[in-house]
Amino acid sequence: MTWAERKHRILRWWRFRLRERITLAGLGYVLATGLTAAAAFVSANNLLFLLLAAQIAALLVSVFISRIGLAGLELDIELPDHISARQPVPVRLTLKNEKSWMPSFSVHLTGIEGSVFTTELYFPVIPASGFVRTTVEVTFARRGYHSEDSFLFYSRFPFGFAERRAHVIMKHEVLVYPALEAQPGFPELVAELTGEAQARQRGRSQDFFRIRPYEPDESARHVDWRRTAHTGSLQVREFSRDQEPLIEVLLDLEVPAGAEPWFEHAVECAAYLVWKALERGARVRFRTQDFDLRAPLEGGLYVILKYLALVEPRRKAAPLHRGVTSLDEPECAAVLFTALPDRLVGGGLDGVHVYGPGDSLFRRK
Repeated sequence: MTWAERKHRILRWWRFRLRERITLAGLGYVLATGLTAAAAFVSANNLLFLLLAAQIAALLVSVFISRIGLAGLELDIELPDHISARQPVPVRLTLKNEKSWMPSFSVHLTGIEGSVFTTELYFPVIPASGFVRTTVEVTFARRGYHSEDSFLFYSRFPFGFAERRAHVIMKHEVLVYPALEAQPGFPELVAELTGEAQARQRGRSQDFFRIRPYEPDESARHVDWRRTAHTGSLQVREFSRDQEPLIEVLLDLEVPAGAEPWFEHAVECAAYLVWKALERGARVRFRTQDFDLRAPLEGGLYVILKYLALVEPRRKAAPLHRGVTSLDEPECAAVLFTALPDRLVGGGLDGVHVYGPGDSLFRRK
């Protein structure tokens, strides 16, 4: 080991912040030591002086071993690549003991000061120059970047007279996506949007798919008259689609003062819709005033979720309307999240599902 490495370890040990809290057992031991000292000086009994020396030595050894036991510990955290808010995710913790000559005994680990780490872990022994590894679940409460977490090591080894503590701040940047939780009415909405997009897309290819019963408002040019005569009811020829159905999800970034909580809810709802629509095999076009992406053609689900993890509301933004969003595609089913639905009425959004503040279910404008 070079002198620079030794100096670095010494400085790290010196900056390792330690705090100590006397336990009830330690308080009783100190009281017993004081009584022994008083009795020894009053009686001048050599045996009591020997007992006092042993008690003081045990106290000093306890303080020394406790301090060394927590020194040289290093914590590594391995997080998954994709994390959603309010969803438990497995995290791998690796606790290393950098001391090459002494193991650490009876170490507790927990999170503090708003840390996402709420589980308390106990490690009976960490070998010298070794490590222990475990997996726990953590939950991030909000979307966006999380830059640091605080952890606490503490130990009462060897005699439990004092609880030695060490605070560690882990500086790491974690991107958390919006929560992918189904809100009331949303699973039904995904099924409705997918079915609507499929219905609009029927008959666009020349490859025969099946014969099915006639549906109202359909063109009569695909009626199969032979099967109709055979069954006694109108039957039509259906042709396979050229591509998967398209669902458009729009998020209006203009939010008036006081509607920020609704915007956070709308972001989560939009993320859920995009996720479920892609899971069903549909194409999704997600749009805001400054973002436009077709998935999976131009990017995947996580590109959209990354944008939603960082998007912020605005006081002023251009309105979303059909001319901007290309909603005039015949096979497209669309849903719009906006805090100001009134200003968009008459803006070319007839037939689009619109969701605004105060709505519990989607409705059609």
